[in-house]
Formats: sequence, C-alpha cells, structure tokens
Amino acid sequence: MTIAIGNDHAGTEYKFEIIKLLEELGHTVVNFGTDDNGSMDYPDTIHPTANAVENNEVDLGIILCGSGNGAQMTANKHQGIRAALCWNNELVALSRQHNNANILTIPARFVSLQQALGFVKIFLATEFEGGRHQNRVAKIACSS
Repeated sequence: MTIAIGNDHAGTEYKFEIIKLLEELGHTVVNFGTDDNGSMDYPDTIHPTANAVENNEVDLGIILCGSGNGAQMTANKHQGIRAALCWNNELVALSRQHNNANILTIPARFVSLQQALGFVKIFLATEFEGGRHQNRVAKIACSS
C-alpha cells in the first residue's frame, strides 16, 4: 500500500518511527509532515495528507498532532475523509470495521510510541465489515 502521513511538531518523533515501521512492512510512504520540532500550523500538513487520500493518490493516511483533535478536525473537513481519533487498540479496529476510516489520527502527547506503532499495525490489518455499516458510512457525506 501507499500511505500518506502528516504531522505537526508534536508528532515528528513518532512520525519517523511510523515511517520506519511502514517501510519495514513493505509499504510506500508519502511524507507531507514537518520533519522538525519547530512550532508550525498543523493544517499546513494535514490538508495535503487528506487531499492525497481523498483523491485516491494513496490508499490510507496517518496523521499526528499533540492531542489529535486539530489534525482530525482538519482532515474531516474534506468530504471524502473519515479520520478517526484513536487512543486504544479497540477504537482503531472499530474505526476500520464499522466506519471504514481512511485516516488514522494519533494523539502523540497522549499515547506511547509503542501504542502508536501498534495502532498503525491494527489500522492496516483491519478490514471494513460492510453490511449494516455501509449504510451508515454512506450517510456521513453532507449533501447540502
């Protein structure tokens, strides 16, 4: 798979480790995030990440910021994005199984690096269940 990744300064350290993991697993990574710890505005990296997912330039996305909230809110402004803010394994699995999430949002200041790496593995390995969940996912898009 090709995975887009975006982050602000709070997610830089985790991003590098996630990229290493993804590449070890044989995935291609497109890095839209900042590569340093200097303060920056998360929308500047999250919008390009969401665009790549929304336009099917990549298969899935991973975004990181301190709380995860700003990154998730920004990504979810895109009509074709279902970004899930996850802080435990069950939420990650459910985001894929029930919501067909196409972007995993990690709150870098609230989970350990090991947890974050585990989330990535679960996110990539979990399939959307479809069925009754497909009708719900189809209703997410705003038609106004």
